[in-house]
This record gives sequence, structure tokens and C-alpha cells, in this order.
Amino acid sequence: MNDCFNRPARDGFDVAVVGAGSAGFSAAITAAELGAKVALIGQGTIGGTCVNVGCVPSKTLIRAAEAVHGGRAATRFPGLSGNIQLRDWARLVASKDELVAGLRQKKYIDLLPAYPAVSYIEQKVRFADGALIIGDAPLTVGKVILAMGARAAVPSIPGLDSIPYLTSTSALALDHLPRSLLVIGGGVIGVELGQMFARLGVAVTICCRSRLLPEMDLEVGTALQTYLEAEGVRVCTGVGYQRIAQAAGGVELTCESLSCDSEGHCDTVAAVQTIVAEQVLIATGRRPNSDGLGLEERGISLGRNGGIIVDDYLETTVPGIYAAGDVTGRDQFVYMAAYGAKLAARNAVEGNQHRYDNSAMPSVVFTDPQVASVGLTETAARAKGLDVKVSLLPLDAVPRALAARDTRGLIKLIADNGSDRLLGGQIMAPEGADSIQTLVLAIKYGMTAADLGATIFPYLTTVEGLKLAAQTFDMDVAKLSCCAG
Repeated sequence: MNDCFNRPARDGFDVAVVGAGSAGFSAAITAAELGAKVALIGQGTIGGTCVNVGCVPSKTLIRAAEAVHGGRAATRFPGLSGNIQLRDWARLVASKDELVAGLRQKKYIDLLPAYPAVSYIEQKVRFADGALIIGDAPLTVGKVILAMGARAAVPSIPGLDSIPYLTSTSALALDHLPRSLLVIGGGVIGVELGQMFARLGVAVTICCRSRLLPEMDLEVGTALQTYLEAEGVRVCTGVGYQRIAQAAGGVELTCESLSCDSEGHCDTVAAVQTIVAEQVLIATGRRPNSDGLGLEERGISLGRNGGIIVDDYLETTVPGIYAAGDVTGRDQFVYMAAYGAKLAARNAVEGNQHRYDNSAMPSVVFTDPQVASVGLTETAARAKGLDVKVSLLPLDAVPRALAARDTRGLIKLIADNGSDRLLGGQIMAPEGADSIQTLVLAIKYGMTAADLGATIFPYLTTVEGLKLAAQTFDMDVAKLSCCAG
């Protein structure tokens, strides 16, 4: 075992960081670089969610499924044909595991020797009698940063506790693919993994209480449902779950169709139906790992979703105790966890000087087409009472999409009607994830729609669609020649 592991806590620490994932490492490294003596307390597999069971394993398998689909979709070009098949799921999973293990070693375990001020301690941790208890002994420490991450949330569906079900973690570790899969949840995890399994030959049904991607504007979820159904995925939106039970050869979900208003009040509008599948994947979000540590007894307040409540400086309701990352229940992206943890560490060591700012936070859904967003949606902007204008550009108005013979998608921009300042936007396109950062910078630095529309973009790129969408506020871009404007 590396001698950086389980160093004894002899003389006390300036900062204790609870959790050894991306947020925990970011906080520990930042505090150490500022001269603090740091205890990094690990629980579970070092590296946390992203590298072990989240971003890395899911995205490599999603990309593999895209390769399978890409071969079959080659017929969109006249004169081409193709047919790629999944030949060995176990070998594909093994390659995923190898990638995960390599990154965990390189980006986490191998980093520890470079920071002698950081002591890694793998012990159970809790608060008791006002102290931070490591194992069975109190730890002498100045400030504490909580970064325990989150786990798969499990909804309260009658019967669910009596059947075997998959989460995003166990689904990525299956030793063989099921013939059919019921995905409960139409958020990011549900649509990403649902499409992935469908492309690898599994008959997939996605069920959700509202609609696909409910955090995005309606046009995005509606378009994504169309594209998924075109690939053979069955999508059931507006569903109420009555019960789920073991059935011959799998599971059986009894549900009803609902009509819900904007406040979430729902009424049954259709007869009960039954959905049968070999296995069920629960993909209804993630719950902060804030339980079992005595946080509330210590005076640390939690939100309704179990997230630790923090102020703009990432400080909890107890002075000197901070929290960052998924355990706060908000902005559950690995880059936001690392960003927040860095600020929390700076504030813990130097005093509260650095405010958390997510106003230009990008988010990406790795479906195909990808869905990327930043800033306010139209729905959120109008809910704030803002006077906004909206530009909606179908992807068939973007030359790159026409040349690629793949016009699935859209670009939507939201701007302040008075100042023309950009407030937010959503890009749905095969290269949407790599295009969103241009809009991030535009919003971060206060650009107007006119500014964006007048910016030079390279021709035959997806990101050029942002220029066209900005111009669409004031003109019909269909009347422009190539590269004009």
C-alpha cells in the first residue's frame, strides 16, 4: 500500500476534507497549496463517482454505442451501406473497467505523493459531541469541508423494494445484456443510458412522470423523444406509477397516464397499462450522501432533497464547516464539484472571499444528438418575470448539418428584449457538447445577440449555428448566401 494512505493524525490538521472524489481532491490540493495541513478522509473507492461509476464509464460505452449506430446510419449518404454489430459485451465492459482503473490510478492515487501536506485517511467518519470523529477517535482540526458526493436516488414505487433493479452503477457492470429494459426516469441518466442500450440491441422503454429532460425547454424534450422513437425506443411520458412486481421472465410495471399542471398537480386521464421487461433501470436522479454522519445533530441544515445547505461562500449553517459538490444537491456535474470545492478550500483557509457563481454553467446530455445548455431557459427567464425574446433555429438551417446529412436538432437563444444581452441558450446537435462553450463565454462576458451575430465563425461547423441563431432574432437567415452576414 502506498505510504500516503492512512497516515496517522498525530498533530491535528488545519483542514479536514470528507470525501475523496473530484470535489474532495480539489479541496485538499487547493488547501495544501495555500499552506494548510490537510486530512483527506476517504469513504468508498477513491476517485468518487465520476471516474468510477459515472462520467468516464458511461461516456465510453455511449461512444461505443454511437459507433454501432454510425455504421447502420451510413446509408443516409447515397452509395454507402454499413452494419456494425456488438460482438462481445463482456469484452467491451472489460475495456471500460481498464480505462476506469487507469484513470483512477493516474488522476487520484498517483497524485497523493505530490502533496506531502495531504494525509489520506480511509476511515468511517461522523460528527458527535461537536467533534469530527474518525474511526473511534476525535480529530483535532480547524475547518471542515464536506464532499461526500451522491448516490442513485430510488423513488417510492410500491413493490420496488421487493424486486431486483438496476441503477446507473450496476447497469454499467452487467455481465450480459438483457433482451428488454424498462428505464424509469426521463432525465439525463435515463435518456443517455436508454439510448445506449437500445443501440446495442436491447428493447428499451423509457417511462417518466413528466417529459424527457424536464429541466430543458419543451422543444428540446419533444425533439429528443422524436429521435429516440425513430431508433425504436418506446417513450411513455406523463406516467404515474401504481406498482412494480416480479413477473415471468422479468418485471412488470403497472402505470397510468397523467395530466399535470405547472404546479405538479396530476390527474389520471387514461386507463391503467402494464409494461413488462426483463430488467428495470432506476434513473430518477441522485441523492446527496448526507445521511448517517450526524450532520443535523451538529447543526448543519439539509434541504428537502438531502442536500447540505450552503451560502454563496459554500459555508454551511455551522461556521467553519463548508460543503461542495454533489452533496449540496445542486449543479451535480464533476466540473462544478471541483470548482466549488476549490472555492470552499480557499474560503476555509483565507476567510470568505470567493463567491460561488453558476450563472454561466454549461451542462451536457450525451445523447445523440447531444443536448447542451447554459444560462436561463425561456421557461426560467419568464418565471423570473424577465422580458425576453427568443430565437429558434432548426438544424437544417446550419450548413454543417446539411453537409453531414444529419439535421436532427435545433439551436435556441434567449436574450433580454430591452438590452439585447444574451441570457441563455440550448444547442441540440451531434456536436452540441463542443459548441456550447462559445455561448458560455458570450454569456459570461455580457455579449448581446447582435455581438454574437456579428462575430466571425468558421464555415461548415456546428458552432456556426450560434451566429445564425443570433441573426435569426432580426432576419430570415434562409435568405442569406453562404457565409454572408
